[in-house]
Amino acid sequence: MNRYNRYRDNSPPELNITAFMNLMVILVPFLLITAVFSRITILQLNLPEGSNAAIENLKKEMHLEITVRKDYLDVGTREAGRIRCLKATADGYDYQALSELIQQIKLRVPNKKNITLLAETNTAYEIIVKLMDASRSIKQTQGLAVVDAELFPNISIGDAPPLNPAQLKAGCPS
Repeated sequence: MNRYNRYRDNSPPELNITAFMNLMVILVPFLLITAVFSRITILQLNLPEGSNAAIENLKKEMHLEITVRKDYLDVGTREAGRIRCLKATADGYDYQALSELIQQIKLRVPNKKNITLLAETNTAYEIIVKLMDASRSIKQTQGLAVVDAELFPNISIGDAPPLNPAQLKAGCPS
């Protein structure tokens, strides 16, 4: 062995990570502050059934439908037809009047939970969500608490049927 190697320290060199730690101390809070925290909301939808049992149920129960047209909302049933037509104003659809009508219908059929929303192809997504909110539940006060009262929570969505010429002329009666 060489005399110079004898005095040499064979231990590994010490790592100086102070600069890296300083960078992390600054970078982590910056990334947390600039991060966008988003809330994702999911709406539960039901697809129509395609079995023979569903066809038999069509004959037994009322099927409530809201048809979204350009100038009006048509509320009715498949069996009896139109219940009421709600004209749109310059500000848009009258969601409050729709909610009141749906509450009246719910009083007549309290066990019914299904409703179908039929929208034209050019209907905005925001309108569909507002219609779903108006038909799903309402806010009610019970004592000092505000709770959601259930109306028609099971919502199915579909395409509105095309209007025939007679319906185009009739539109929504005043």
